[in-house]
Amino acid sequence: MKILHLDSNHPLLLKMLREAGFSNEENYKSPKVEVEEIISNYDGIVIRSRFNIDKEFLDAAKNLKFIARVGAGLESIDTDYAGNQGIKLIAAPEGNRNAVGEHALGMLLSLFNNLNKADREVKNGLWNREANRGIELDGKTVGIIGYGNMGKAFAKKLKGFDCEVICFDIKENVGDENAMQVSLDELQQSADVLSLHTPWTPLTDKMVNSEFINSFSKPFWLINTARGKSVVTADLVSALKSGKVLGAGLDVLEYEKLSFETLFDSDNLPNSLKELFAMDKVILSPHIAGWTVESKEKLAMVIADKIIKHFK
Repeated sequence: MKILHLDSNHPLLLKMLREAGFSNEENYKSPKVEVEEIISNYDGIVIRSRFNIDKEFLDAAKNLKFIARVGAGLESIDTDYAGNQGIKLIAAPEGNRNAVGEHALGMLLSLFNNLNKADREVKNGLWNREANRGIELDGKTVGIIGYGNMGKAFAKKLKGFDCEVICFDIKENVGDENAMQVSLDELQQSADVLSLHTPWTPLTDKMVNSEFINSFSKPFWLINTARGKSVVTADLVSALKSGKVLGAGLDVLEYEKLSFETLFDSDNLPNSLKELFAMDKVILSPHIAGWTVESKEKLAMVIADKIIKHFK
């Protein structure tokens, strides 16, 4: 089988596939229109987030048997049309779930202890101890929305902090020893912290808006290592100003490009994003929650194993 690799990944991926008898070809620079001209020559493609795999692309891929995305989500692929074409879709949420869990925990602890703000102040010669007095995770209730690979990994990291962990998911019976599954209403009544671990779907698009935020019974902290378009930036900024949201750790942003590789022209920032950037109680990272040295290798191994299992 001939596999076209459209993004660079850990070299282990190419090595494992080659040793299993697959033929690898790499094309990391050609624009989508040029790839469409040659895609019929391949049985499979491996992509990260370089461009959308839409109906037009899939129509050109007449011999395609699988699409493997080196990551957790498949939102950049027209999954329904691919399924109708008999194309198998492969993702690797197992590969970076631990990294996401650690990143979410790091953001939460940094917010609780004012670490980013205190760091900036000390480097500027300020020694503000009382103004940076932190709070403890012990005794708090952490609500997780989306209890799949990523949500479970985060809940596992919370063991030992003596906090209560609850989860909401559209699937039934996903709770485990690390988190008790509850209704969304129960989560909103109890949570001191909300952490999102959901894919981007019609159900989660713009999910965290003013109505959603105001449904929480008490002020809460928000962590989003999932998808930026699930949170309405302007509504979050309003909630941060009013104190309904106490602070936010965001690894993803509403205005992030679908490729996840860039934000946008920095000279044309929406006002709500400018305000978000200026807030002390907000910490940001550039979509790197699952982007560790270890996860790069794990993702490659998971994808290679799945391709070999299904097509060897």
